[in-house]
Amino acid sequence: MIRCLVVDDEPLALHILEDYISKMPFLQLVKATTNPIEALTLVQAGNVDLVFLDVQMPELTGIQFLKISNGKAKVILTTAYSQYALEGYELDVVDYLLKPIALDRFFKSVQKAQSIIQPVIKPVQQAEVAQQDDFSTDFIFVKTEHKIQKVYLHDILFIEGLKDYISIFTPTERIITLQGMKKMEDALPEKHFIRVHKSYIVALNKIDSIERSRIQIGDKIIPVGDTYRDDFFRMIEDKNI
Repeated sequence: MIRCLVVDDEPLALHILEDYISKMPFLQLVKATTNPIEALTLVQAGNVDLVFLDVQMPELTGIQFLKISNGKAKVILTTAYSQYALEGYELDVVDYLLKPIALDRFFKSVQKAQSIIQPVIKPVQQAEVAQQDDFSTDFIFVKTEHKIQKVYLHDILFIEGLKDYISIFTPTERIITLQGMKKMEDALPEKHFIRVHKSYIVALNKIDSIERSRIQIGDKIIPVGDTYRDDFFRMIEDKNI
């Protein structure tokens, strides 16, 4: 919820904005007041996110209020006079509403304020965050000679293919499973693993260094095959700074 404060020396203007705020499910009215000093105290105490502020008030003008509050809350100016618009925007107001304020114009203005006060993470960014979180807890099951073993993806250093089976190397063990390289490659997230040779898949975050067409992971030197070279170095280039 966005905590709102209405400041206006006209009681009718206060009532209209109170009514509009009550219609918005993401707005919460903290106070509606004709006293700008009282309003300023609430803002400076950090109790308000958004202020609907009249410009022309006898004790303290809206512009003076803006300068004193020093950006501690976002502000939408409300006034019957358009000449204050430029000065208001120079003081970084969210919007400028001219009285009489229509509900549709009010709604557009508070949506703008919401996007500033409560920015939404884009779906793509959410997916990326989810992928990062998943990698720390994600795992695969592989069938070994005597059991089905759980292997966490973040533990895998590299995978080596040998005829009809593969070896999965982690910092603590080598896990051998009857599995094809292609099926294993398809099971691993492309963001974190890449095939660099017909016999090798490597974890990108486990690479210590690259020299010419050789990758070092710990004590292991892994060749980069001609077929996979372009894709590998293209991915590495994306990580360069």
